[in-house]
Amino acid sequence: MGKINWIEKLNWNEEHIEDLRYTGYSYVRQGKYDIALAFFEALNVLDPESAYDAQTLGAIYLQLNYPAKALKCFDKALKIEADHGPTLLNLTKAFLMLGRKEEAMQLANILKNEKNLQIANVAKALILANS
Repeated sequence: MGKINWIEKLNWNEEHIEDLRYTGYSYVRQGKYDIALAFFEALNVLDPESAYDAQTLGAIYLQLNYPAKALKCFDKALKIEADHGPTLLNLTKAFLMLGRKEEAMQLANILKNEKNLQIANVAKALILANS
């Protein structure tokens, strides 16, 4: 039995997916992670090749203090898009929450040189806070 294409089964198009994504992200922005969780869990089924959705679901799991679940999402996102700064930064945070400090610090030391200054600055802060 193959994977079910839920978008096709529901007779949806990309606009429906974007509406769902936008609504879920709106809840993330409001800090309503428990509500946003359902949206991004659904999006991960509907659009399994979206690194953004996998990464965002992982970030929500981090906020809800489920670092092991977050780690699985980040692994999935990195398989889709290998060098994604926000995912790598959240992976660093998940490692710290799981007590995997050495792995976290190795990754943070790489990310401190990231072109995106927000990511680089957070990586530097994580290094300082955990040294």
